[in-house]
Parts: sequence; C-alpha cells; structure tokens
Amino acid sequence: MISYIISKTQLPETSVKNTVELLNQDCTIPFISRYRKEVTGNLDEVQIGDIVKYKEQFEALEKRKAAIIKALEEQDVLTAELKTKVEACTDLTTLEDLYLPYKKKRKTKAETARKNGLEPLAKIIMSQNANDIESISFKYVKGEITSVEDALEGARHIIAEWINERTDVRNNIRKQLERFAIISTKVIKTKAEDEKAQKFRDYFKWEESLSRIPSHRLLAILRAEAEGFIRVKMEIDNESALHKIENKIIRSQNACANQIELAIADAYKRLLFPSLSNEALQIAKDKADASAISVFAKNLKQLLLGSPLGEKRVLAIDPGFRSGCKVVCLDAQGQLKHNENIYPHAPKNDSIGAMNTISTLADTYKIEAIAIGNGTASRETETLIRKIHFKNDMQIFVVSEAGASIYSASKIARDEFPDYDVTVRGSVSIGRRLQDPLAELVKIDAKSIGVGQYQHDVDQSKLQKELDVVVENCVNSVGVNINTASKSLLSYVSGIGPKLAENIFNYRNENGVFSSRNEIKEVPRLGGKAFEQGAAFLRIKDAKNPLDDSAVHPESYKIVGKMAKDLKVTVEDLIGNTTLLQKVNLKNYSTQTVGLLTLEDIIKELEKPGLDIREEAKVFAFNQNIKTINDLEEGQLLPGIVNNITNFGCFVDVGIKESGLIHVSNLSDSFVKDVNAHVHLHQQITVKVLEIDVVRKRIQLKLHK
Repeated sequence: MISYIISKTQLPETSVKNTVELLNQDCTIPFISRYRKEVTGNLDEVQIGDIVKYKEQFEALEKRKAAIIKALEEQDVLTAELKTKVEACTDLTTLEDLYLPYKKKRKTKAETARKNGLEPLAKIIMSQNANDIESISFKYVKGEITSVEDALEGARHIIAEWINERTDVRNNIRKQLERFAIISTKVIKTKAEDEKAQKFRDYFKWEESLSRIPSHRLLAILRAEAEGFIRVKMEIDNESALHKIENKIIRSQNACANQIELAIADAYKRLLFPSLSNEALQIAKDKADASAISVFAKNLKQLLLGSPLGEKRVLAIDPGFRSGCKVVCLDAQGQLKHNENIYPHAPKNDSIGAMNTISTLADTYKIEAIAIGNGTASRETETLIRKIHFKNDMQIFVVSEAGASIYSASKIARDEFPDYDVTVRGSVSIGRRLQDPLAELVKIDAKSIGVGQYQHDVDQSKLQKELDVVVENCVNSVGVNINTASKSLLSYVSGIGPKLAENIFNYRNENGVFSSRNEIKEVPRLGGKAFEQGAAFLRIKDAKNPLDDSAVHPESYKIVGKMAKDLKVTVEDLIGNTTLLQKVNLKNYSTQTVGLLTLEDIIKELEKPGLDIREEAKVFAFNQNIKTINDLEEGQLLPGIVNNITNFGCFVDVGIKESGLIHVSNLSDSFVKDVNAHVHLHQQITVKVLEIDVVRKRIQLKLHK
C-alpha cells in the first residue's frame, strides 16, 4: 500500500507511512494536518486527502483481487502463474482483462458453438496449418450444425471470443481510442424544434477529438443524449484497427487465414469496439466528472469561507411582488426576534408604509445591517431601502438566496422553527448568511447552493465525498463556537459527526452553555478519541481558561503554561502580547512528540487567538440604472459580483436576472490556465459588456482591470 501511494503522490515514504498509521487510528484530515505536523512531515490537508484517496483506491483493488481469486478457485482454474499475475496487478482495467476469459458469461454465440462441439475446429483454424479447412469442417456437421458453413461460423464465434479476451489486442485498441477517437453528435430530427432542446443547439451536429474535448462540453453532450435530444457516436479508423489485429494474429496465407480474418472483423464489430469505445467514453466521463467536481469543490470552499459580517443585529428581507416582502429581525446571535410582511411593490404599491415599517423596525431592534435576498424583486427592494433615512449608519447587502428555499422546507429548518412557515425560515436564512455564511450554508445540501458546473450529471457518490471533505476542512479551519453552533455545524467538526453533534446540542439545552473544554468530556458517548480529534476546533467564549477560545490543542496547554511561568507572567498576559511571545525560545520546549513545527503554530495562535481567517464583509452597490437585460449596452462598464466559476470562465451578477459570462479568453490578455487564479467567488469586480443576446438571454463580459 505504501509503495502504491508513493507512486501516485511522490510524497516521502516516512510521511506516507505515518499518515496511513494515523488514518488507521481514526484520525481526521483536519486534526492530522493541524496537530500532527512532526509526524507527517508538515503535510497539508490536500496532500493528506490524496493519501486517503489512494489508500482507498488500493484497498478497493485488493478487495477485487481477493474476490477474483476466490471465483477462480471455485471454478478450479486458478494456477500459480495466474494467481501471481492477479496479485501483481496495479490497476482495475488490467485486473478485469485477466479475469475476462473466466468470467461467467450469459449465453453467447461462442458458448452455443462450444456446446455443438466446435471448439476443436476453432483450434485447428487458429493453428493456421490446415489447407483444406472445408473438408475438415465436414466432420463437425452433426446435430444442430447442418452445413460446413454452420460449422465454420460457429468456430469463428469461438475464435472471435478468444480474440476479444486477448489483453494485447484490447490494449492496442485502447491506445487507438485514447489517441484518435472522435466523438460526434446528431440531433434526433423529431426533437430538433423542441423548446427544451434549444439550449443544446450547438450540439445538434458536432464532431471533436475525445482526447481534447473540454469536460464541460462532454458533460453537456452526455446530458443532451440522456434527455433524448441527440445521438452520440464514437469512431476511430476501423481499417487501421483491424489491420493491427490481423498483424498480431494471422501468420499464414491459407484458408485458415481467411476464416481468422472474418473472425477478427466479427470480434471487432460485435465485441471489441462496442465494449472498448464505451470504456473510453466512460474514462473520458470520469475525467470530466473529476474536473467538474474539482471546480465545484473550489467554488464551495470559496463560498463557505465567504466574508462574515459577524455578530451584528440584522434585518433580513426576502423580496417579492404579489406576495409581498417577508421581513425578519435577528439579534447578533442570529435568533429570530420579529417577522412581518410589507407590500411596497405592485399590485399594492405601499412603498410609504413599507419604508415606515423598515425604519421603525431598525430603531426598535437596533439594527446594524440589512440583508436583501437577490431573487425576484431584489433590485426594486434595494432601491426602496436606499431611500430610507436611517437614524444611524446602515450597511445594506444583497445576499445570494441560492438554496434558501431548500433549507426552509428541510427537516433542519422545521426543527429550528417549528412554529413558523417556510417564508419566515427563508428570510432568517438570508439574514444569517450575512452574519456567518459558513454556519448557515452547512445546513443546505451543497449541490443546491448554486455554484459549480454540471454537478447533477457527475458521479454523485464521488461528488458527495469530495464536498464533505471541503465542508469539514472549511469548518475546522474557522473553528466553531460550541455554545451557539447548530447541530449541522457541529456535525462537521473533526471527530464529532451527526450523532455526537446531537448529543452536544442536547447536553447544552439541558445543562446550559459549556464553561470549559474539559466539560465537553461530560457529553454522553463523547470518548477520549473524539475529544482528542475535536476539542481544539471547538471554541468557548469567555471561558475561565483563555486557551479554550483558541486553536491551541488541550494537549499543549501545559507547554503554554510553562512558557508563561518561565516568563513570570500568566497565560492571559501571554496571549496577544507579541513582545513577550518573541522572547520565547522554542528549543527549550521541544520534546520527542512536540517539535518546532507545532511550537511555531502555538506561538502564531497565541499572537492572535481565534483569529477568523475570513475577510470582513464589504458593502457593494450595483449600477442603479441597470434593472433588466434590455438596459445593457455594449461597451458599458459595470460593477459586478462573481457568482460562479467554471473551467471555461466565470459568471458575474451585474444586478439583473441573467448572469453574464466572462469567458477565459476575456479574463486576461495572457493565457489563463486556472480561472481561480484570476477571480474568486463573491469577488467584487468591474466588467465591460462585450455582447448582448436578448433572445437567448446571454451576456458576454470582459474583466476590466
């Protein structure tokens, strides 16, 4: 396993070995990367994540090998040579090719031919020594075989199966597919005018090299095929492929060669090409999936680590026209204090009454910021709010609503607000997203948050796994206030999980807030391992021990105590005091288990304990003259917010219903390898309008430096 992981990651052997050992002890990625730096050789969470991935791959390969060996034993065909070959396999494709001749098959043409006693004839043909093959074949005309041609055809079916099972032949065609395969598409004529098909219009007739097709285009083509609008075809040069197989197999120029040539053509058309072209397409799909999942994961990370406003009192509005705007007031901890409806827009048009209501609520609940959902009627509501003369400075934010409706109808929302309807819950979610995006967004299925590329078309189990890792890493990199965190947020803390999160939540409700990290041990079923993995990521504000509100692990408290004692100050005096901390000689505190990497990390944390790694939220305003796509003009410069990133560019919200696209070619004057190197999610940028297609509702933009 260690060798396999090293071959895939190129990481040092000691690092891999020690990390695998920690993983086998049920240690989590955030814990290992933060608190076991000496053991891993300072690997970060991405490198540890790779070790986890290849460890699982290796284990899956070994499991499959064991299953194949067992099946071969049961068939009584397992030789020492075959067993050695199986055990030496380092990838699933080679393993499955080895097993192919022994795989239990459904009824095939070759199987029927064998039952009719034609295998000896097939062997004679394959020996390529017989010249008068027709008279030899005559001996096999009996039972269901009524003619020489029947006998030869049956023998060819057996030969075709042998050819199909040859690893060298299969690998040769694989190489050709890998290098030269062309994927082409054709519209299904009866669906060409279908309204839903129009978004796939570009692929009604398309042709491209499979090795060069971008991931987003392949996923779009496969979705169009799945929805029944186009047919997809795979092609290589068949003549060249057949010629290569013939060169490998045919060694004579007699009648046997003619039969083998026919068998090769049959094997290629009926068995090899359909199977291996599907395999090539699946490999391309897997790569496209990996690319799309990577894009989604990067977007999700940026979204979760979006700027929090922090503990401020917020008035949140879920805008609407006919049904009105749902308004809620939240305290600094996100608790609901008030809710009501206002009707400033058509058909009621009570803008004066709405403005008075908002002004009164702002005074009554000492509101410090206003969050407006970015859905229907958002711009009109924002314009209205900006007309109000508030007594105090008021920050106004437009907040993404993506996934708010899914949260509001979820069990989590019902448990949080059993006495309120979905409209209230949705508005609360909008307000809390402004206060702390991470704490609120973890309650929503990541696929519904509104970022990414074809996330519903990719392998869902792989996607879910990757997203869980991203959420876990984000939650643990920020840390969690154990006394205010929801069950959803607590469940992502290192070593905790859903069941312990519920136990923590229930313990808090029954016993009041936690006063120390030690008290966490009192939570039912939270044992020593869970405490070791999670305690440092759980913060306690105003605790007796100030280290309980820091990322310093409880196992290192004694070291910090010794540092303070040696400097003749209290731990409290040491925290945040850069002058004192610079006097600490780390070598004095280094032991076999705690090295300089950990000690440097402790000092860094003591300088700014519990520092939030996220940027502060910034106020932003769209161009107030732009309300719909019809207000746009080519050449305009507009403020915008990046709201999605893909491999082919990024989408930008310029304050209208449709997001505009900055294609990769318009992100920079030089070549763009990675879109994320030029923009990040929720970044406030200026864009230039290049092109407007009102009919297809598409807007092309350029990043304005």
